[in-house]
Amino acid sequence: MDREKIEFHIRGLLEAIGEDPEREGLKETPARVAGMLEEVLEGTKYTNHEIAEMFSKTFTAEDHGAQEAVVMKDITVFSYCEHHMALMYDMTVNVAYIPHGKVLGLSKIARICDMAAKRLQLQERLGRDIAEIIAEAAGTTDVGVKIVGSHSCMTARGIHNTSARTETRTYIGKFKESRELKDLLD
Repeated sequence: MDREKIEFHIRGLLEAIGEDPEREGLKETPARVAGMLEEVLEGTKYTNHEIAEMFSKTFTAEDHGAQEAVVMKDITVFSYCEHHMALMYDMTVNVAYIPHGKVLGLSKIARICDMAAKRLQLQERLGRDIAEIIAEAAGTTDVGVKIVGSHSCMTARGIHNTSARTETRTYIGKFKESRELKDLLD
């Protein structure tokens, strides 16, 4: 990311909304925003393939007892809507996959979800990204992802519907056809 350019534009944004970027509370705001964007949008530096490579620590499935599905629920993430750059928050991700000879380290599943969310994103794409990354990292073709979250572009602006929650589901491989596998995500 180009921190200098971000700081320049945040300063201009402050001026455009009628603020004085030199007033005490705003002097360091452009630098703070640039630092925040580097952190919360870290995933933009990586492709799905690169994220899969970063978090691909696996174990032999037979040695760890995973013969059916591995399911991890209630992974907390947040992201930013690419349409309004508004926060997508209170998001939980449930992931299930069928190992094909190897299983991912459990922390790797949460790390994959977190890194994929650190992009300007759509919730639907986030589910697909997570499924693709898990599939590659775990060496499987069978993955399901359920995401439930709130979007401040609906809750804090626009329609101001504070109770609205969005649920998306992504299925690849055997998850597309099997009701039993889909039910693992609930």
